[in-house]
Amino acid sequence: MTGYEAFEIYEALKIHFSKQSYDFFKYNGKTNVSITAFENRRDKYHFYKLSRKFNNKDDLIAFIVANLVTKGELWVGDLLTEEAEINYRKRQKVIQSLSYTFENDCRSVFESASDPNDIVKVNDGDYPILLRKALRKEIEIETICLLAIILGFLPMWNKKITDTIQWPNYYLKMTKYASFLPQDMVKYKMILKKVIGK
Repeated sequence: MTGYEAFEIYEALKIHFSKQSYDFFKYNGKTNVSITAFENRRDKYHFYKLSRKFNNKDDLIAFIVANLVTKGELWVGDLLTEEAEINYRKRQKVIQSLSYTFENDCRSVFESASDPNDIVKVNDGDYPILLRKALRKEIEIETICLLAIILGFLPMWNKKITDTIQWPNYYLKMTKYASFLPQDMVKYKMILKKVIGK
């Protein structure tokens, strides 16, 4: 992998996570950034370092995505720190045991509820219980993304949640991150069914 290829992936992922209109998968990670623009960057040596650190494109994508999901705003220099490594390992651990994490998170969310619908209900524009738990990091973002895919509550949340500061950013992060998660929902639907007993 070249420094320019690492730069192209980095740019495409940053745009994917910050703009509703750009989809990393739809455009196959391509942007209109030229090699000349890359060569003129003062921080280009960071991308060379990054390209040497990863053997393949998929590992670099997973590394950058893990850090974008954890940190939000990201400068390339941030990716060469110990903190970036820790963020990556933490996300990888969650992804590698996703069904286990999902089941445990669902138990912690649904087992205390007398009615499972209460977990996603928006009352008077306030955050629903599920979203509050995710924002407090009591459950993983992967869990709330998978539940959003299975239960389809995001359009309703978007309409009813009145917060215009934190919610739009978290909504964008969730919708953008969801496309990097497993798309076969059968397993997760079965886990959810088992947890809520329906």
